[in-house]
Amino acid sequence: MRLLTRFTAFAAATMLVLGLASSAAAQPVAGKDYRLIDPPQPTDSGKKVEVIEFFWYGCPHCNSLQPSLRAWLKRKPADVEFKRVPAIFQDSWVPLSKAYYALDAMGLVEKLHHDVFAAIHEQKIRLQEPKVLFDWVAGKGVDKQKFIDTYNSFAVQGRTQRSIDLTRNYDIPGTPALVIDGKYLTAPSRTLKADNSIDYDRFFQVVDQLIALARKNHGGK
Repeated sequence: MRLLTRFTAFAAATMLVLGLASSAAAQPVAGKDYRLIDPPQPTDSGKKVEVIEFFWYGCPHCNSLQPSLRAWLKRKPADVEFKRVPAIFQDSWVPLSKAYYALDAMGLVEKLHHDVFAAIHEQKIRLQEPKVLFDWVAGKGVDKQKFIDTYNSFAVQGRTQRSIDLTRNYDIPGTPALVIDGKYLTAPSRTLKADNSIDYDRFFQVVDQLIALARKNHGGK
């Protein structure tokens, strides 16, 4: 009995050590799981931790991220402010970026954001062509002329130019990418399984850990 007790205690201690080692190993590694943004970019989220998704509607990897991202958004910490920025690397990306900002200006992102992804990647509709986009939006019950006017507005043009600037200032390497508090950049492509498929669970674990790190920098717990 005494031998069994000693063995049990030893086994428990071993499991504790292995658990701590596993936990330490799971911490995100700079240069692997994320990289530092240099110089860090300012945020306007106050005491909240800012998380920006840089995406493009035409990006298949952004489309693949959406189900896991939606699940994460339902459980994200209350002190996190989530934002979307359509990245722009070339002129051909501009129309779909303007589409996002037009939807945002009309309060339609929650209603149609994921429909846009589905239309492009599942239904193969060429929404990057403005006329096709306008007809598609009208088919969703949106005032077509109001959308066209918004799409071509000075405000949307300004926000689109801002996207070009942000893509450059944050040195975004590709889409999708998430930036935490203007300091840390991570992407699903950084968390791969042994078969080179994306480990989305690990990816959002990294996101949560970087949020916790940013929170400490805010003086939070």
